[in-house]
Amino acid sequence: MIRDLNFPLGAKGVAAARFLKYVLIDTQSDPNSKSFPSTEKQKDLSRLLVQELLDLGITDAHLDEWGYVYATIPSNSIKNVSTICFCSHVDTSPDCSGAGVKPIIHFNWDGSDIVLPDDTTQVIKVLEHNDLKKQINNDIITASGTTLLGADNKAGVAEIMAAVEYLMQNPKVKHGTIKILFTPDEEIGRGTEKVDLVKLGADFGYTMDGESLGTVEDETFSADAVCLTIHGVSMHPGFAKGRLENALKIAGDILAALPKDSLSPETTEEMEGFIHPTQISGIIESVKLDFIIRDFTVAGLHEKEAYLQNIVNQVLLNYPNSTVDFKVVEQYRNMKEVLVNHPQVVEFALEAIEKAGLKAVKRSIRGGTDGSSLSFMGLPCPNIFAGEHAFHSKLEWVSVQDMEKATQVIINLVQIWEQRS
Repeated sequence: MIRDLNFPLGAKGVAAARFLKYVLIDTQSDPNSKSFPSTEKQKDLSRLLVQELLDLGITDAHLDEWGYVYATIPSNSIKNVSTICFCSHVDTSPDCSGAGVKPIIHFNWDGSDIVLPDDTTQVIKVLEHNDLKKQINNDIITASGTTLLGADNKAGVAEIMAAVEYLMQNPKVKHGTIKILFTPDEEIGRGTEKVDLVKLGADFGYTMDGESLGTVEDETFSADAVCLTIHGVSMHPGFAKGRLENALKIAGDILAALPKDSLSPETTEEMEGFIHPTQISGIIESVKLDFIIRDFTVAGLHEKEAYLQNIVNQVLLNYPNSTVDFKVVEQYRNMKEVLVNHPQVVEFALEAIEKAGLKAVKRSIRGGTDGSSLSFMGLPCPNIFAGEHAFHSKLEWVSVQDMEKATQVIINLVQIWEQRS
């Protein structure tokens, strides 16, 4: 059944109620922007979060010039407890419109495919969403069919805020100092670019940006970007025989030489990496061709980059007067390399999940989070489930019950850190 947003969620729906408010604010980031944050509208949500944190009694909550929200819940323990940070990003993906989101609650979902009303060709099919099958009788939140929902990562933002509200209203729950960090521009790989870890002052962190209920992700891809700049030879087509070397065709030959049955996102899974062309632009004389390279090891990245370089070299044999600039840019690295030295960070998260009545699952993620960069910046930071699914698409969904459990995990986790100190 679908109902409007005027419904009583009660105490168990605090995160969902916040989430429904946050998704109405368009916060898409822009990969082509040179500013930071890449879009000013991200600050619309960040300013709201600061005000809500202040209203909850957090006196140091503030938004800095770069669009980061910082806040502190002071320790109420007599023990010397490590300072823990919870982090989520406010921006949504530029891959799908985030303007004019109309969230819909499908109460007591009956297990049937979910047809989105504003575009009935958009159908969340049970057979294509394994985690959805586990949500029968739960309350599912979707968009209306013309935009993404924004569960990535406003679900995480809402869960952190709900946990903050609970902790501020229940001072008998013992915990150490808790830091809150909301970041911009995560979706375009710039989420930690301007973060001030000295000001944050945390020892360990957790991003709330994962998918399936009960999961902790302690391993991510390592990631590089490759930019090819192809310099062809331009010539008037009427006098081009034996002289013209079309950069557009060179780019086409490079793309055509990529394997059809391997090394691509559409042909790989689990621990397999890939070479993925993402953008092409140019003219006969010059073409820019962008790739992202992914693998779980740096050695694997280098192997794939060498593979791509070899393709370029082979293609250029047919174009003796053309050249290709091959530029590799490091993006992020596998957080496992850092977290292996701090096993308690993941172990406490798994325990917090079990205490919430869930089966805890540790797994790898075929992607990255702010936690990848934060870990290598000195803040070991695995990723905990937020319940978001089918992100970056019009079929995105999250359940009220999963958000409730994620909130409980945060509350459990701060207590575990206090108890183990």
